[in-house]
Amino acid sequence: MTAVRVLVTRPEPDGERTAQKLRARGCDVLLAPLLRVEFLDRADLGAGPWNAVAMTSANAAQALERHPRRMELLALPLLAVGRRTAEAARAAGFKDIASANGNERALAQLIGERCRRGNKLLYLAGEDRAGDLAAAVAPQGIRIETVVVYRAVAADRLPPPIAAALAAGEVDGVTHFSRRSAAIYLDCARAAGVLDSALKPSHYCLSQAVAEPLIAAGATRIAVAQSPEENAVLDLVAPL
Repeated sequence: MTAVRVLVTRPEPDGERTAQKLRARGCDVLLAPLLRVEFLDRADLGAGPWNAVAMTSANAAQALERHPRRMELLALPLLAVGRRTAEAARAAGFKDIASANGNERALAQLIGERCRRGNKLLYLAGEDRAGDLAAAVAPQGIRIETVVVYRAVAADRLPPPIAAALAAGEVDGVTHFSRRSAAIYLDCARAAGVLDSALKPSHYCLSQAVAEPLIAAGATRIAVAQSPEENAVLDLVAPL
């Protein structure tokens, strides 16, 4: 039986990690990172003090690893959006970690459960954010100070071998882990003149919000993960 051929567009090192998991499930994987993460490891965090730190991406933990105020933050409780972010925070040196095991809405709920009215949190964030965590917890009297510690720079084209594979109908599925990366995939396919071909594979999306740009562009073979976790997306591609 021919292996399912899947295109992974995540930035490194996440892309290779996802590719390895898919290969272990019997898939043939093509890698084309459409975002390149830049760490702002000298970002001005502000004066503090804070009662806790919040993260919605493992990239934030990785950016903190080189920050001169790293040790100051590691002493604080860490509230993470999901398991992967929590694991990265632990690797960075945090000890007191709680995970919402969900999306930003779940993280806002966790913050409300773990923090008191009048508490102040430091949110280590990316430059591009889909939601507004500070607004979500403001009604509970919790203040969030957002500091950008990483940015994701978009690619402007598909690698030629990937464009050729799409044009030839040699890609069975594409994984999408963020709304922005899904939109970049479409932009790059359009620039390469292979948009129609790029819409034809199955599209495996982390959430309904991630799927929306693909639906708007005309993709019809779309599957949305049952939970916003990497393994839930992989289960769509190749169930264990």
